[in-house]
Amino acid sequence: MPAEPQTYLTREEYLALERVAEVKSEYIDGNMIAMPGSSPEHNLIVTNLIAQLHSQLKGRPDVVYPSDLKVWIPDNGRYTYPDVTVVCGESRFQDDHQDTLINPTLIIEVLSPGTESYDRGRKFDFYRSIESLAEYLLITQYERRVEQFMRGDSGWALVEYLTPEEIVPLPSVDCVLAMAEVYDKVPIQ
Repeated sequence: MPAEPQTYLTREEYLALERVAEVKSEYIDGNMIAMPGSSPEHNLIVTNLIAQLHSQLKGRPDVVYPSDLKVWIPDNGRYTYPDVTVVCGESRFQDDHQDTLINPTLIIEVLSPGTESYDRGRKFDFYRSIESLAEYLLITQYERRVEQFMRGDSGWALVEYLTPEEIVPLPSVDCVLAMAEVYDKVPIQ
């Protein structure tokens, strides 16, 4: 989990501070929570994901965003920074600053020891309330494991991918991820 909470802030106060901050912070329950730095493995995986998705989305109106774009979760008033976000169709933003996305289709989080329980638990609970969200991927950085959660009529279904030969279909964005490419140049023990 990120660092300890600060003084209570309104959404407007958070946005004003965050837009000039040098360090990214999420907004949870009125608190501005600084995001920890990332490992080389984490950054390689994010780069590999963006490269694969970007090449498949060329010529389409869909867009892949890195972790510098916030996502607004209206049901509980939170702002988060997913590692990778894909929007099908036109991206919609909370305001004219265009720094807070409100219609993600696919969100991907790369797990780290400090954030894994949060990404699996509360953060996934937050994300599930976003109407446009159809898929959520959790990617482990120290072993080959992709967990794919897909929204269906009866809730969220889980599929796991564990081998370098596997292909992860992403039906919500009409793309695929090759496991070998997700982990390209990432030292797996």
